[in-house]
Amino acid sequence: MVDIVAIDGPAGSGKSSVSKQVARDLGFGYLDTGAAYRALAWAVAEGVVSSDPTPNLDQFDYSISLDPDAFWVRVGEFDVTAAIREPRVAENVSKVAQVQEVRAFMKQLTRDLVSNSGFAGVVVEGRDITTVVAPDAKNRILLTASEEVRLRRRSAELTPAQAAEVSKQVSDRDKSDAKVVDFMTPAPGVVLVDTSDLNFEQSVAAVRSLVERG
Repeated sequence: MVDIVAIDGPAGSGKSSVSKQVARDLGFGYLDTGAAYRALAWAVAEGVVSSDPTPNLDQFDYSISLDPDAFWVRVGEFDVTAAIREPRVAENVSKVAQVQEVRAFMKQLTRDLVSNSGFAGVVVEGRDITTVVAPDAKNRILLTASEEVRLRRRSAELTPAQAAEVSKQVSDRDKSDAKVVDFMTPAPGVVLVDTSDLNFEQSVAAVRSLVERG
């Protein structure tokens, strides 16, 4: 049975970079579940997957690397690793993420990817991993930070105009997703790790120590 480290949290909390490094340190796989929602939003926007009125999930041929040092995302023959980070995708991802049929599909997709990963363990990060996808995982963590810190991290390498747009996207995405799942408050049994006053290395150490303690 694959050991799952379930990590949830809002955008800018550091969950992606921290999760990836923890996976490296432990020799685990790394699964970014948000990439699947982004890939579906891209596929709908490009007409690869029809949407009338909801995405036709039978057309969604999705694959992702779980190697933290060789990350890629594909939809059919298309490498969408970079494309799913484009602003036009970010603007539409919440629309598909709110569809209940999509969320049910993604839950099973995530479980299948973990089961077939070939790794002894997988660090799985997203918004509902600790509560919906892997509620029985031995390690369940909610990684968070203050809104000010999260926005500052997301905007650190951007121009003022880009930073303003990113801030709006982060805020809008959090508000939209919060209608579907509570990723700001730890559920019973979930450990809260606040990284507001921690640097990257300290955040990684905090999460890794929880996992190593079991």
